[in-house]
Amino acid sequence: MREETQEQAAPLRSGYTTGSCATATSLAAARLLLLGEASERAEIVLPKGRRVTMALAYCRRVPDENAAEAGVIKDAGDDPDVTHGALVFARVRLSDEPGVRFHAGAGVGTVTRAGLALAVGEPAINPIPRKMMAGHLDALAENAGYRGGFDVTIGVENGAALALKTMNPRLGIVGGLSILGTTGIVRPFSCSAYIASIHQGIDVARANGYRHIAACTGNQSEDAMRARYGLPDIALIEMGDFVGAVLKHLRRARVDKLSLCGGFGKLSKLAAGHMDLHSRNSSIDLPLLAVWAADAGASDALLASIRASNTSQEALKLARAEGVALGDIVCRRAREVALDALPPGIEVETFAIDRQGIIVGSAA
Repeated sequence: MREETQEQAAPLRSGYTTGSCATATSLAAARLLLLGEASERAEIVLPKGRRVTMALAYCRRVPDENAAEAGVIKDAGDDPDVTHGALVFARVRLSDEPGVRFHAGAGVGTVTRAGLALAVGEPAINPIPRKMMAGHLDALAENAGYRGGFDVTIGVENGAALALKTMNPRLGIVGGLSILGTTGIVRPFSCSAYIASIHQGIDVARANGYRHIAACTGNQSEDAMRARYGLPDIALIEMGDFVGAVLKHLRRARVDKLSLCGGFGKLSKLAAGHMDLHSRNSSIDLPLLAVWAADAGASDALLASIRASNTSQEALKLARAEGVALGDIVCRRAREVALDALPPGIEVETFAIDRQGIIVGSAA
């Protein structure tokens, strides 16, 4: 992930998805083969009809092969995207067989588990990018009077290493990254790719027979759920701050049991009704923690200390010292919020951990 950008008054800049990059490079390579034009830029049409032009890093024939290749440096705009600055490339071969066939090149993964939008064994090139590439190549073939087909290999330089920073290994996508995108545009801090990975993680767990999943905010909460239940990685959903994405997806992709686990501070945000737990969009409400502690019989002195605390962990420590189970209180309220967001019939439990990964509250 890139370093955080400086705070500035200027609007955040959008970028392009890996699917858009793959479309531009495959079109440029095919144009070179069919029309003999080695382009420096490629114009493509995004799914909603917007035309964009992307600068190419190269466009060239492949020596001794009936193929051409083109590359583009992915620009994710101001979004902290793991693939920002990566070289996305396409190698295109002409074929007597009509149609477009997709292959995973270096740095692009292969699907090995059921539950994704792609079949096991397919390259991890998602449906919308496939549709974009096929549409552009079909239009080019028609304009050029070409009746054959195309074999398209998509790769990402250093993609195998970059994929380790994503959820692909847990989703059963091995060997590299996924080629993603539904609109063709990366909107800054939309985190759409992360949320899509959460949804895919739930779908993969269900498709492989796991009806109890644990959605966790980070590594320590995952460790806590792994230790408590012995759940395998496939049933552990790394939700980060996006608890709302988990709950919304479970309205249609149902499981029998959901365990929610996170740091005490993040669980307190869920308890207060927040579905995005990032500090950018929600904050810990110390006065509200004091109100909940008061309902449990906390002394006036403790309530004043909680309100004056520097952190939620400090408030938790103070409450525990006086015998007030603030961790359990927060978990009960977080569970109620989660239940309200889910259809009936899903068993829900919540766990809060401290900074050492020790469970300091629970509710079921």
